[in-house]
Amino acid sequence: MIMSEKCKQHVDSCRFCWMCHHICPIGNATGQERNTARARALGISLVNREAIELEEIMDNIYECCTCGACVHDCTTGWDPVMFTKETRLQAALEGKLPEYINTLVANCLETGNAYGKTETCSTLADAIKAHSAKKDTLLFLGVDAKFMACEQANKAIKVLDKAGVDFTVLENEAPSGVQLDFLIGAANETKAQMEACAKALGEFKTVVVYDPNDAKAIKQLYKEYGIEVNANVVTYTSFVAGLLKDGKLEAKNSGKAVVFQDPYQLSRDLEETEEAREIVMSYAVLSEMLLNRAETVWAGNILMAQYMPEVIKLVAKRRIFNATSVGANAIVTACVAEYVSLKAVAEDVEIISLEDLILGE
Repeated sequence: MIMSEKCKQHVDSCRFCWMCHHICPIGNATGQERNTARARALGISLVNREAIELEEIMDNIYECCTCGACVHDCTTGWDPVMFTKETRLQAALEGKLPEYINTLVANCLETGNAYGKTETCSTLADAIKAHSAKKDTLLFLGVDAKFMACEQANKAIKVLDKAGVDFTVLENEAPSGVQLDFLIGAANETKAQMEACAKALGEFKTVVVYDPNDAKAIKQLYKEYGIEVNANVVTYTSFVAGLLKDGKLEAKNSGKAVVFQDPYQLSRDLEETEEAREIVMSYAVLSEMLLNRAETVWAGNILMAQYMPEVIKLVAKRRIFNATSVGANAIVTACVAEYVSLKAVAEDVEIISLEDLILGE
């Protein structure tokens, strides 16, 4: 397998190391050694040494959620996410992707989303149509919200309406490219999708990005790939926190006790941790989970649930266990994918979005 020397160095360093063994959310959920960064490095190392074929490890390569907990925890600076994504890219170039991944990639290229969806729910469609006029501010919903959680996307719109914000929502929103980046890394197709999105976003002065996954892509990955966005790009959480500070949203604290689930894209990648807390504390009484902010534990997503649904359920259940272990019975989320993931398995714990708090729903 063709792999950069930098990645080979990281692979050969990680394959003997147990330092991050305890913090992989998927490894902890399954209890399987194969789901650790070390095991993944061992597999890639065997391919590099021509002991096994690339196809033999690809299922394992796609069991990584790329949350970066291993990278954050590594005191020696090794990066399992980097060599995992490079392996995915090489497999795509060599035509050795698993068939279920090929299907998701094809959907991204044909419909703009991995789910192959072309229409959203009627309620959201009506809300988008009501905000179709061109304004200076764009609310960028993202494919997860638009096609897989349209009720939450509609609530995101309602919050800005409640604050009196004048904004646009695009009916034909260009995908950010973040799903292709997860599936096949920095391929030409990924960059082309990102460039098209950047061009569309550049038509606005301010872009409010609802989904932290898209926010990470647009604010961080685009720069890494040399793609410029000619707009002021802000996260939905920071924008709404600003609305509260400016008095455009009137908050009434219900006294409800909650904990907050930090999205790793905000807390680790974009180093944004306090804005969401400012929102939560305006409407509820906040306590912290033991692992929070940059130490957060990923709670699952919608994309990986397409090909490993039972494992994603285990991941979400384990994060709920983390919350109940500190006495919590309500979890507030700021990521639509984690909201959907947690909601799917929650029994005795209430899952609440930031929008639910603000709207009192």
